Amino acid sequence: MPSPPDKNPDSNLDQKKTPAVKKNRRSSWSGPWLSSNEALKNVVLKMRLQSLSNSSSTTPPSESEPESDPFNSRPISRGNAAPDYASLLSDKLLLKILSKISDKKQHISNSLVCKRWCMLSGKLINSIKLLDWEFLESGRLSFRFPNLIDVNIVPSCIKSERNSGILLSNKSCSLFLDSGVGENEGFLVKKGDVLGSDVVDRGVRILAEGCGNLRKVVLMNVSEEGLSILADECELLQEMELLCCGDSSLKGIFKCQNLQMLKLVAHLDGIYDSVVSDIGMTILAQGCRRLLRLELVGCEGSYDGIKAIGHCCQMLEELVLSDHRMDGGWLSALSYCGNLKTLRIQSCKSIDSNPGPDEHLGYCPTLEELHVQQCQMREKLGVRALFLVCQTVREIVFEDCWGLDNSIFNAASICRSVRYLSLEGCSLLTMEGLESVILFWRKLDRLRVVACNNIKDGEITPELATLFSVLKELKWRPDSRSLVEAGLAGTGVGQKDEARLKTCPGRCSYFHSNYL
Repeated sequence: MPSPPDKNPDSNLDQKKTPAVKKNRRSSWSGPWLSSNEALKNVVLKMRLQSLSNSSSTTPPSESEPESDPFNSRPISRGNAAPDYASLLSDKLLLKILSKISDKKQHISNSLVCKRWCMLSGKLINSIKLLDWEFLESGRLSFRFPNLIDVNIVPSCIKSERNSGILLSNKSCSLFLDSGVGENEGFLVKKGDVLGSDVVDRGVRILAEGCGNLRKVVLMNVSEEGLSILADECELLQEMELLCCGDSSLKGIFKCQNLQMLKLVAHLDGIYDSVVSDIGMTILAQGCRRLLRLELVGCEGSYDGIKAIGHCCQMLEELVLSDHRMDGGWLSALSYCGNLKTLRIQSCKSIDSNPGPDEHLGYCPTLEELHVQQCQMREKLGVRALFLVCQTVREIVFEDCWGLDNSIFNAASICRSVRYLSLEGCSLLTMEGLESVILFWRKLDRLRVVACNNIKDGEITPELATLFSVLKELKWRPDSRSLVEAGLAGTGVGQKDEARLKTCPGRCSYFHSNYL
């Protein structure tokens, strides 16, 4: 029997649409992915890059990469910012890229990009000068720069006003001074402004424990305890500079057996005054037997201290004495330095006040270079003893030495093996004194004469002209003032408005001294 017709004419339409709706609900979740091959490729590529980054990254994910949707093939961009493609690189690869930057100052700018770049850029810094002591004590120095090999903490050891307009700078340190600088009992720095030894030792301990690969350190007012800790933790330490150190503090340096270069700044005019005597020299000589270079600044001592250094430091090749305060007779102890090749004497008021008899001086058989810079050379006996001890040198350099006249320079004729002579700023030496010495040096093949105003071009003899013609290297600018005047001849420079300049004697003398 046929079924009665449906009263609702739209019911057939609903029954036809229902199966279609059910099919959509039963469809597989992978349908949209399989329908788009391009989207699937992007997901696979993104997952591979993410797995590679996680396997080789040493930085926590929260710092190295922002959280992103793993199904999004594009890097996250905030607002209108460019996509961060660097986040797809591993730490190892990004560190290698940053290391290719030749300008070291660029690492500072790179560290401001983000936390990740800050940590990676810190690994590329190996040398630093500390200005804030709190940065060291808090442990941030070793955490921020874990690969340091060269550290200078001296600027942070002296309390100074950073906003002051007075800057004191020399070879050892630079600091800002306040307006009350004249009230410090003859010193430019108050005693309380220099950190105490206990504070410095505590900072040195933190530095040594955090940066065990140190090769060079510059320290100030460190005690025996601090140096001992540094020697135990940093076995690779090769170069050290100590300021404001005394004999007692040098006991800690006894353990630094791999030290090759050492600089002791005992006395620094206007900054501090400490004492390094024969006792301290003997201590460092017995402990640092592998020294290749030793520099003593403002140190006291005598024959015994230099002799101990020569006996114990048999590998010593270069000795530098600056502003020394040694007793007379120390020159004769240089003969015990059997491997010494270079001797530098700088900023000394006297070479040797009492050198003793010539037969007791001896000489350095391996010495090759003698450099004398900014020294008082008015004592003829001391200068003559210096040339006797250094009679085997091949290179002699005099720079801005006061009192070096013809009679004193004539003592250099003892050195018959000289191949190179450099004279600069020796205003008392004349052509006659120069000729009397260099004509005896048969092996001379290089000559440099600069700013020696008493040596005139018109006084060159035929013998000197012949010698100059066979030299391998010649730099001849003895009278700089006459050279400038000759170069300005006919140009009118220095002669214009001469009548007006004569009315101002101070201005006229300044012009002639600086430009002529």
